[in-house]
Amino acid sequence: MGILNLTPDSFSDGGRFQRPDAALKHALRMVEEGAAIIDIGGESTRPGSRPVSADEELDRVIPLIETLAERIPVPISIDTSKPVVMRESVSAGAGMINDVLALREPGALQVVAETAVPVCLMHMQGRPRSMQEAPRYDDVVDEVSSFLQQRLTACEAAGIARGRLVIDPGFGFGKTLQHNLILLKALHALTTLDVPLLVGISRKSMLGSLVGDAPVNERLFAGIAAAVLAVIEGAAIIRSHDVRATVEALKVVSSVRSVTPH
Repeated sequence: MGILNLTPDSFSDGGRFQRPDAALKHALRMVEEGAAIIDIGGESTRPGSRPVSADEELDRVIPLIETLAERIPVPISIDTSKPVVMRESVSAGAGMINDVLALREPGALQVVAETAVPVCLMHMQGRPRSMQEAPRYDDVVDEVSSFLQQRLTACEAAGIARGRLVIDPGFGFGKTLQHNLILLKALHALTTLDVPLLVGISRKSMLGSLVGDAPVNERLFAGIAAAVLAVIEGAAIIRSHDVRATVEALKVVSSVRSVTPH
């Protein structure tokens, strides 16, 4: 899943792809590099970020979704928590919804139930603006798993078929470095929920802190290591800023795992 943020304030590429021509070019490049999904976001969810209005978010994402739907052969995902943005984005051509709030906004379950597209449910403790202010867990793996199971149950009760559901443990969303490392090491435990697992660690601060406080644009190698570990532990989708490098690394993983010894 290639990341395309149409925001001025995202932690990694904020402001780089606000111009329509730059956004289109980047999306096409990610598809060429092997992205199987393009994830478009119109509102930053980095720690400390402030929300934007639905109208502003729609103005950012809808024109590009309409353009890309006619230009690329892979699904478009809309990264949003607002029901109106979900509805309008799917109408414009999006084929997936990626929600950091796991459809907890009023009306979100109903809107998604009325669409025919998959949805990713993410775990987050708190909200983006305050989520990194001393997050606490008794057992991070158990609590994340329990939350995601509850959201899966809520979705099915709302009429969203389990075959449309994907889960994301939410690395960096209301979690310390230790919480993130524990989750990555125990990621396979989440596969018992029996839905595809999406992991987004690309360029996140947890990686920077592990390799000498590396700045955002110097976390590629750490991100590749994390992506490989995640897939080995059961992740089905890797959300990344660095598509080509990630695709090539995961091709090696896939080839080794699929080979039949003589």
